Amino acid sequence: MKKIIVLIGLFLFCYQGNAQIFSGESLINQPDIDNKRWSWGYYLGFNSYDYSFRYKKYIPQPSVGKDLIVNRSTGFNVGLIGNLKITNNLDFRIEPGVNFNNYGVRPTHSGIVDEVNSTYVHVPLLFKFNANRLNNFRPFILGGVSTSLNLSSNEDNPEAFIRTTTANYYYEIGVGVDLYFYYFKLSPSLRGIFGVSNEFLEGPSYMNNVDEMFARGLFLNFTFQ
Repeated sequence: MKKIIVLIGLFLFCYQGNAQIFSGESLINQPDIDNKRWSWGYYLGFNSYDYSFRYKKYIPQPSVGKDLIVNRSTGFNVGLIGNLKITNNLDFRIEPGVNFNNYGVRPTHSGIVDEVNSTYVHVPLLFKFNANRLNNFRPFILGGVSTSLNLSSNEDNPEAFIRTTTANYYYEIGVGVDLYFYYFKLSPSLRGIFGVSNEFLEGPSYMNNVDEMFARGLFLNFTFQ
């Protein structure tokens, strides 16, 4: 994930440098694309999930760990975008999509990692605050709320190894930039999501001390419009 972020940073630096330093006054690509009341697109990207835990009163038993460690991995995002222009600098958008990921959970006193595969139907409702456009470059920030359905939650399966809630809720905040090319607009963005609903229902013995579990995630998306 860190390598991907570095590559995006280098890409943006080179893009902006070529447009304004070497080309002088840039040719304006897609001059009317932001004037549309409604616009549509799609996105592809990557995600990395983590969890924060709130514990019950500590139970000093060898099989019950007070602290848990989540091993992150990089997952994949894909989805659609509907964008409503409110003002020249403010948009409202909905971004329904599907996120695929897996993570590992283990207690601090053990090297054994239990892998959990997850598939989320994720629906953010976001406000996009745009700076004024500079040639073919326009930074923005994002903020809003979202909900997701964890299709791998096992909520109704009492025999499952780890059970979590199916419906979950988050708030999101992020930054990005619109890059205007001749045929399309590309918008890379980096976003953090933070769970506000407890997802934990039941787990193995080393999770007996867990009271609540809240998701945290980092999304790197590439939007095409």
